[in-house]
Amino acid sequence: MAEAFIIDACRTPRGIGKVGKGSLAHLHPQHLAATVLGQIAERNKLDTATVDDVIWGTSSQRGAQGADMGRMAALDAGYDVKASGVTLDRFCGSGITTVALATAQIMSGMEDCIVAGGCEMMSYTAATADPKNPPMMDAGNLHLREMHPQSQQGCCADAIATLEGISREAVDQLAVVSQERADRALKEGRFDKSVVPVYNRDGSLALDKDEFPRPGTSMESLAGLKTVFNMFWDVPVDDKGMTYGGLIEKRYPQLKGKIQHVHHAGNSSGVVDGSGAILVTSEDYMKKHGLKPRARVVATANMGDCPTLMLNAPVPAAQKVLAKAGLTTGDIDVYEINEAFSVVAEKFIRDLDLDRSKVNINGGAMALGHPIGATGSILIGTALDELERSGGRYGLVTMCAAGGMAPAIIIERIDA
Repeated sequence: MAEAFIIDACRTPRGIGKVGKGSLAHLHPQHLAATVLGQIAERNKLDTATVDDVIWGTSSQRGAQGADMGRMAALDAGYDVKASGVTLDRFCGSGITTVALATAQIMSGMEDCIVAGGCEMMSYTAATADPKNPPMMDAGNLHLREMHPQSQQGCCADAIATLEGISREAVDQLAVVSQERADRALKEGRFDKSVVPVYNRDGSLALDKDEFPRPGTSMESLAGLKTVFNMFWDVPVDDKGMTYGGLIEKRYPQLKGKIQHVHHAGNSSGVVDGSGAILVTSEDYMKKHGLKPRARVVATANMGDCPTLMLNAPVPAAQKVLAKAGLTTGDIDVYEINEAFSVVAEKFIRDLDLDRSKVNINGGAMALGHPIGATGSILIGTALDELERSGGRYGLVTMCAAGGMAPAIIIERIDA
């Protein structure tokens, strides 16, 4: 079977995901996606007529984020019309899945050059949400709700923390570490190889650096923040009085009256706008076009877990992809586990008994933000940059996704 090589990775800075506050929030989502698609082509002198496909991830595919962003953004970026495009949704896992599908197409020999990635304008989805209707993962399918009650994700995070006995002190401590590491990475320019500036249509600069991090965050400052998801726990989701918390208690009755709310704005992922792209090719294409590989894809995997707790699939996904690769946890030099909520990363570290110095080395989503459909691709690029900086060999990237899922991928740095 052919191998799939990662030639390059780039991303936008992550802008605060709030209209009127974030530096990217006034832009069209296709423009943000076109920025990284254009840069991945320019940086690698890519003949876009030879791009077999653009596989793109976007979770909230409605309005300006609908209409197959992968194809539309490629056209907006000036790609040749021969370069096709598709957009998929695996919730938060979309950005890993696009790279995994690109890998499969190339390893099977069906295609030779694919740009994978994703984009999410959380400022747009927040501004256009219907405040009268609580968002439901089951989209109102009551039969599914009876089979698999699915709650609000922050409520799930607090439920997991309670069931696992993970304290607020522990999740706050991990949030402080995330901020400290992100601050160090930004000061040392560790993201500079991948971050590309975003310009307005008139050519003026919109944003050239991540604007969400809060350097100086401490245990004391986090202690002053009120928990958030206790306010969601008793919110009714139907006309019969069922609540977000009740959906979880239906499956886990031992939580009734026992829930410990530990998550707040400081130890949950940041709401941001952002986009990332990865260029994946076959060996033949790479040699024909004079490209140099930065990494190869070793293995990919997908795993489902309890939809009610929703956030617990990363551990079994990591175990599955390690088994596929014939590797152990000790072989991995760089772990990127998305900090959707602090408890997700904390449980991941504990369950796999990982060396904390290898996990989210340059901070995570609690400090830098989580642009849903883009994050997976961004983290693959982050892992690759860190492998090159530190001289490591293997990187593993995984993340929880709504519905109780997790994709995972292992990459191997190619020593130039």
